[in-house]
Amino acid sequence: MVLIPLIAVAAPLLVRAVGYWVSVPLVVFEIVLGIVLGPDVLGWIQPDDFVEVLSELGLAMLFFLAGSEIDFRAIRGRPMKRAAVGWIISLAAGIGVAVLFAPDIPAAAFIGIALTSTALGTVMPILRDSGDLKTPFGLAVIALGAIGEFGPLLAISLFLTGRTPGAAAIVLLAFAVIAGIALYLAAKGHGKRLHVVITATMHTSGQFGVRLVILVLSALVALSIVLDLDMLLGAFTAGVLFRVMLSGAPKQDVHAVETKIEGLGYGFVVPIFFIVTGVTFDLKALADPGTLLLVPLFVVLLLIVRGVPSMLAAPVGADGRTRAATALFGATGLPIIVAVTAIGVETGDLGTGTAAALVGAGMITVLVFPLVGLAIRKHGTDAARHPQDDTVDVPIEG
Repeated sequence: MVLIPLIAVAAPLLVRAVGYWVSVPLVVFEIVLGIVLGPDVLGWIQPDDFVEVLSELGLAMLFFLAGSEIDFRAIRGRPMKRAAVGWIISLAAGIGVAVLFAPDIPAAAFIGIALTSTALGTVMPILRDSGDLKTPFGLAVIALGAIGEFGPLLAISLFLTGRTPGAAAIVLLAFAVIAGIALYLAAKGHGKRLHVVITATMHTSGQFGVRLVILVLSALVALSIVLDLDMLLGAFTAGVLFRVMLSGAPKQDVHAVETKIEGLGYGFVVPIFFIVTGVTFDLKALADPGTLLLVPLFVVLLLIVRGVPSMLAAPVGADGRTRAATALFGATGLPIIVAVTAIGVETGDLGTGTAAALVGAGMITVLVFPLVGLAIRKHGTDAARHPQDDTVDVPIEG
């Protein structure tokens, strides 16, 4: 009860301390400190059911926040289409490469899907801090992240639930219909009456806006679980629905609700997810030389399988440096990798060593790829900062 909050407080302080020399993403410190204090090193933190529930809530909130931060009006058209094509190429390449060394087809499916992810929830704060969030480059990365999180979630629901693909597609269609109706009603303004209640309780103990968010998140996660889909699909969709529900509300109220939700997420449950990821990380599995060699292999595969196709989404007129940075940001993955490997280990289709190597590779991409990508853009002429098509002129709300 004390050590996990202690890590959550220490991590931002360490980010500021080392920020004078190198910019290290916050999640890296959270995971590393979790490993150090976890069972495989100091043994001060032992995972239990209560902490595991909070960790699952943190993972769901992470995907909710990722979904809520996407402004689909800004990335519609070329960025989204190119990102979707790139992800399909990544999926085919990922599974094709995984078949070459995976022990069986199910293991290859888990590895291949893990290799197609992009950590939108991780790269968006980095883009915001660097001032790139609203640039054509930032919009391209957001499109990659949206597809790189939603695509693997669809693949998990279709291929990794134990159902036949046909039955899984029917169940997924049922979820899409229910979620689509909710999105349609919200977009038509049927939730505008709620704006009045949100405004009236903004600074009272009612906090209707925050309570509404928790209800929407819980309802769609529960729907995913009832339909035996991955809960992250419901969490991501809930974030998108929340964004649509608040459209048309006074900007100051939208900003206030978003600030409160981000405080709840990034200030409480999301850090627990990353810390517990470190606590439960199978460090001993990496003691095997064969398993340890998989880590750099997976890093390279993430760059090739996910990074290279991501270059298709680079802005019009982008120079070589911007395309390289787009590839590096597109290949940055961790939350989906953690989720996919956890499912694989739970079903027995993926060994703990392979899972640890994939998570380790994901940690390296989060630590290295965005830093290198930003450095490449900083030291080069960024032609992509001068938009040449209409799809990048729409401002991002919030």
